[in-house]
Amino acid sequence: MSENRIIKLFGIKYPIIQGGMVWCSGWRLASAVSNSGGLGLIGAGSMHPEVFEEHIRKTKLATNNPFGVNVPLFYPEIERIIEIIIREQVKIVFTSAGTPKKWTSLLHDNGIIVAHVVSSAAFAAKCEAAGVDAIVAEGFEAGGHNGREETTTLTLIPRVRQETSLPLMAAGGIATGRAMLATMILGADGVQIGSRFAISAESSAHENFKNYVVNSGEGDTLLSLKDLMPVRLLRNKFFEAVKNAENSGASREELQALLGKGRSKRGMFEGDLDEGELEIGQVASIIDQVLPVSEIMNSLITEYEMVRTEFQNIKF
Repeated sequence: MSENRIIKLFGIKYPIIQGGMVWCSGWRLASAVSNSGGLGLIGAGSMHPEVFEEHIRKTKLATNNPFGVNVPLFYPEIERIIEIIIREQVKIVFTSAGTPKKWTSLLHDNGIIVAHVVSSAAFAAKCEAAGVDAIVAEGFEAGGHNGREETTTLTLIPRVRQETSLPLMAAGGIATGRAMLATMILGADGVQIGSRFAISAESSAHENFKNYVVNSGEGDTLLSLKDLMPVRLLRNKFFEAVKNAENSGASREELQALLGKGRSKRGMFEGDLDEGELEIGQVASIIDQVLPVSEIMNSLITEYEMVRTEFQNIKF
């Protein structure tokens, strides 16, 4: 993998990026992934600026390897977050949920590598024009907030590869070495993995949430709240309330009132399995254990190498 473009760009051992997930991606998870040869990301989306700064400093103490941060661009205190990133000399920033055009030049001026998350080939082209260094193409199998196009990873990666020559990471529905190899055959240079790391020992998610995911089955996640901002959720009491409201023709305002504030924190961080918002990808159904990051990384790489060897021996 030494000539891999993602490895070279970020200075890591394996082309595996941990998703910067709200309520899951604190300093423990980010440093564990980086220490295991991937690229750990601190998720700014669920952190106040002071907390975010603390997590950056703790990550610096916990790993000597490269790490980065994920910043949703709709974040209400985005200016303070960018200021902290620059002041703390973070070297890698993944942006999402907005256009990277406004901030990419400033980040570049401060020696920062910028990657952006997209859900369509058209937006990938706009990101290249905006000057980002790499792209994450995320299919709608992914957990959390999602693309309105509902394009699967299998379809999205080759389309984005046609549209841009930038280093490309695949995301959405990837939790195994076999899936990692599949997306790289389709044109990705590496992968970004969220759900599998969200249900790791080092994730800051609540144990109730982790166990609920482990016990979930096929079809237990669905895309919801499409009229607001599409998000993939596990079925629970809150999800059923949203589903009933949508089926009865609820307005955007009514859905927003039902959602309220702090739903994802309530579910994922505080462990309220009834009234909380439980964000996770479709791969929840194949996650059957809460494992340390080191074991997850070892499993990913071992299976990747095994299947890659098998694939080379296939005769048609």
